[in-house]
Formats: sequence, C-alpha cells, structure tokens
Amino acid sequence: MILKAHHISIKTADIFRAIAFYEALGFTVTERFTTGSTLACWMQGADAPPHLELIQVPEPKPSVDAFGDEHFVGYYHLSFHVDNLAACLQELVDRVGKLKLLLPPRTQTIGDRTYQVAFIADPDGLAIELMALIA
Repeated sequence: MILKAHHISIKTADIFRAIAFYEALGFTVTERFTTGSTLACWMQGADAPPHLELIQVPEPKPSVDAFGDEHFVGYYHLSFHVDNLAACLQELVDRVGKLKLLLPPRTQTIGDRTYQVAFIADPDGLAIELMALIA
C-alpha cells in the first residue's frame, strides 16, 4: 500500500482572514465549497500536494496552545521549507503586517544538516515552522 498525502485540514474562526494569511505564504484558492452549513476551501501551494483545506467554524471556541504547552499530545505544527528565512519573514511582515513570532530564528542541526528555523502563528494561533537549509 502506498499512501500519498492529499490535504491538511485546518479549522478557522474566520476563513477570509485565514485565506489572506495563507495566500501571503504562497497558497492560492483552488476550490471553494461548503461542508454542512459552513464555508470551506482548498488551497494549493507552489510545490503541489498536499492541499490545504480551510473550514470555517461557525461558533469557535478557544483552542489548546499546542506550541506553548510542553505536555500537549497531538498534531503540533505545519512546516515549510524556505530559501532564506530572514527574507521570508520580512516578506510576510510586508504582506500581512505584524506576525506573531512564537520562536525567533535559531540554528538547529538535524542529522548531518543545519537549518535556520523560526515559528510563527497563523491567525488562529496554529504554529507554523519556517526552515531554511544553511549547511
């Protein structure tokens, strides 16, 4: 059996705000639809699958702070490769304004590679890791 990733689904309090944010990350809306009585869409990144699915929650409740709670168990964050971390962060600030920075840029070695990584939050607080290979 071979599994191929199809989409990642994110529930959001404001789908239009989330679309604008993910468009700033380079995604484009490919499909708009409803699921039940709420709005949803699929977005596609520059590197094709998986799709990103956004689903608006009609009556949102505060979510768990997966990034800030060291005891949290479950899905943790999205991660995207970027060519230049500093340039990417500046471009995002230029596009969306102030970013919520969860972890400032730092160097991290994983195996035999070294990355520059930072974590930001999307409009609903979901952690997003941006990482650039530096060696």
